[in-house]
Amino acid sequence: MTILNLLVTIAQVIDLLLGIAVAIEVGYLLLLTVAALFARRVTPLPAGEPATHFVVLVPAHNEEVLIERTVDSLLAMDYPRERFTVCVIADNCTDQTAALARARGAMVEERTNAELRGKGYALDWALQRLWESGRPCDALVIIDADTDVSPNFLRVMDARLRRGDVAVQGYYAVRDPGRSWTAALRYAALAVLHFLRPQGRMTLGGSVGLKGNGMVFTAAIMRGHRWTASLTEDIEFHMTLVLDGKRVAFASDAIVWAEMPNTLGTSTTQNARWERGRVQMLKQYVPTLLKQALAKRSFIMFDAAMEQLIPPTSVLAFLIVVCLAGGIVLGSAPGTALGLALLAGLIVYILAGLLLARAPAKVYLAMIYAPFLMLWKVWLYIKVVINPNKTGWVRTQRNEKK
Repeated sequence: MTILNLLVTIAQVIDLLLGIAVAIEVGYLLLLTVAALFARRVTPLPAGEPATHFVVLVPAHNEEVLIERTVDSLLAMDYPRERFTVCVIADNCTDQTAALARARGAMVEERTNAELRGKGYALDWALQRLWESGRPCDALVIIDADTDVSPNFLRVMDARLRRGDVAVQGYYAVRDPGRSWTAALRYAALAVLHFLRPQGRMTLGGSVGLKGNGMVFTAAIMRGHRWTASLTEDIEFHMTLVLDGKRVAFASDAIVWAEMPNTLGTSTTQNARWERGRVQMLKQYVPTLLKQALAKRSFIMFDAAMEQLIPPTSVLAFLIVVCLAGGIVLGSAPGTALGLALLAGLIVYILAGLLLARAPAKVYLAMIYAPFLMLWKVWLYIKVVINPNKTGWVRTQRNEKK
């Protein structure tokens, strides 16, 4: 065997091993896909009047462009008005956020702290003030300041809590995905990440995770677990709950629609923060989750670890392309076949997510831009992996008000 042939053989083995590693992740996603197809979409509502008193917390930093729309949407929910309070946390605001929210009928808490900035700090501060105030509160809702909510949101959450759930995640979707191809592709990404996978996990008995927006918790849970101020405080809070034996349920019919940046450039800081936080959570929690999963034979903990181990869909697609291209270039029939199978599996997974989330036609048409998003995301992910410890909160740029 010549040196060239040896090198080709080694490259074929590496390509095949990469394909097998990716196959484990794609196979797990297809398992969730099948489970999601059998999940119940509608929450049965109990008879009689709702019993839960909600406090809706809206952390906001310089959100004068969107805060009025968000408050209007929250106050228009189909729920007894005396049983919920909307509280906007105007965090280090230098604009009219507080005045506009107050004028629309929300309660406003104003916080100023130049050192401790960001959503996590704002929420923790507001929670401590809430406990000290003694105001009635059975459950907390966390809504971002750029969000519309479905009118049935609180009724669905009331039903979930009354049946025994202690933490519930609503379906966090993209508002106006036809605004740009970037928003449309983000809609597709969230259709699988925020709809299909939680639906599948609910069917299999897992914990669906927390997505940062549209989250509901019993007051008892929030009193017993301090909210953190990490880059991805929602993921960290979920890890804490899972390790404490708690499970987050999914309410697919309680929907929040959030504003998304119109371009890749304006979404860079948001995506970098998410991925940097994910890398940190992977290192910090996945080893512990896997150990606990083996020791306790816990599917919930194993599933929570798998969720962190699976890379973003764009990165997964890139790895599949690399595997397929490697098989073709190296003349490896097994590598080529595996690459084609993985590509087909990924397509099934994405299309199933779009169908389950009832994506509009513009989202399907925007898929022609997916290769550009894939390359952008891979480059961003590489930079995050190289420099995972960069800290600091940067506000996501908002679109212009219409």
